[in-house]
Amino acid sequence: MALRFHAGAALQRVAPADIGAILAGVALPFAFAPWDYWALAFVSPAVLFLSWRAASARRAAVRGFLFGFAAFLVGTWWTFISVHDFGQAPAVLAAFLTVALAAIMGGYYALLGAVAVRWLPPSGALRWLVALPAAWILVEWLRGWFLSGFPWLSLGYSQTDSFLGGLAPLGGVYGIGWACALWAGALAAVLVDRLHVRALAVAAMLATVAVGGWAGRTTWTVPAGAPIEAVMLQGAIGQDEKWLETSLAPTRQLYLDMTRAHWDADLVIWPEAAIPALLHHEIDFIAALDEEARSNDTEVLLGILERDAETGDYHNVLVSLGAEPEIYRKRHLVPFGEYFPVPAFVRRWMRLMNLPYTDFAPGRPDPPPLQLAGVQVAPTICYEDAFGAQQRVFFPAAELLINVSNDAWFGDTQAPHQHLQIARMRAMETGRWMLRATNNGITAVIDPRGRVTQRSAQFVPAVVTAEVTPMQGLPPWLRYGDGPLAALAAGLVLLGALRRNTAER
Repeated sequence: MALRFHAGAALQRVAPADIGAILAGVALPFAFAPWDYWALAFVSPAVLFLSWRAASARRAAVRGFLFGFAAFLVGTWWTFISVHDFGQAPAVLAAFLTVALAAIMGGYYALLGAVAVRWLPPSGALRWLVALPAAWILVEWLRGWFLSGFPWLSLGYSQTDSFLGGLAPLGGVYGIGWACALWAGALAAVLVDRLHVRALAVAAMLATVAVGGWAGRTTWTVPAGAPIEAVMLQGAIGQDEKWLETSLAPTRQLYLDMTRAHWDADLVIWPEAAIPALLHHEIDFIAALDEEARSNDTEVLLGILERDAETGDYHNVLVSLGAEPEIYRKRHLVPFGEYFPVPAFVRRWMRLMNLPYTDFAPGRPDPPPLQLAGVQVAPTICYEDAFGAQQRVFFPAAELLINVSNDAWFGDTQAPHQHLQIARMRAMETGRWMLRATNNGITAVIDPRGRVTQRSAQFVPAVVTAEVTPMQGLPPWLRYGDGPLAALAAGLVLLGALRRNTAER
């Protein structure tokens, strides 16, 4: 019997709301840097919310998946560049991992869609203004830590330059994301619900504007001491050249020359793994640099890799020179970049294919701040600055944020711009200056309100110099973290479910 493909029947099963969910997902990444059409962080979820009206739980889950899959495929396609172009993985494997990541993220929004239809009220203010926004942010919070977490494209990051950005010291990135989801629900309510619900929706939108404006004008932190002069170095070493044996000596000399031109600074910061070698192989070079820094009364913070002589573990570290030496070991590692959560047989295949397969080890989860140029510093290495809650361990002592990175892994994509936006949010949440040194951009200075005061161009050697003030104080989010917000969101989702259950009896 011949098999026939009935295209008409297949197309009939694709409703306009399905297409709407896909298009909303495609649009969402444009709310973030480098495009910064931040209003899409309200409009895109609103379209998704509307697509769930009158849908079955199964269909809502499908639309949620399509939305999330499209958003992360468009918003994080650069993972292919990292894995294939620079990780040297076959194109098929890199494409599979890129699509798999988008599919996993889509799963969160499939869950959200099913919950929204099966358990939340079908209409009214409780749905649009309470339960749906709470459920959205609960899902964002969950994907920010579950299975190592991937908080990229959390709605709050898109609002670094909007009227909602002032909420950062109050509720962190998830507090801002909640406000975005509230606006999305309010927009949906204005379009489809009754007059009194529309009025409540407009009132809720105006309330978030008022609170955001008040919080943005409030001073949450104060100077803790005299300013220091800091210098961030950007060597712009290509990722395809960085680890070549012939690149080691020129790389050392490049950063050494750049540093020697700024011995009048209090602090000189090199980027992540600036020296492409292991720490114990570079003892002589580092000792000479330490002595030179001491003689000039300057401290140097440099990135390098370390192998523990006792355990054999590899670490991605920051080492301070010029005073009492300190070391910081990266705590939150990148899956498939710094460790490989795969079975043993896959690891053996990776070894046979000459692919990277060695795991790094995380540093201790509760390190103290680094003492640099007389200032208590909260350090992060690359990807781990995306996990704001994990940085709270450094406070209240920390007075300054430093992030070193090597965004060369992402090539000329939107990822370095997204990463800079994430760093800006950390400054906004904590009310501290952020100094960011990267290998090939974007090196930047960020003030306590998240404004970029200086930045480098990409892909060229650069030196960024700034005078920054150590800050002290505990904004509400820094004091309490994400726990109260997550608990409140869970309680409101439960309230919505209980109200629907009671109404259906």
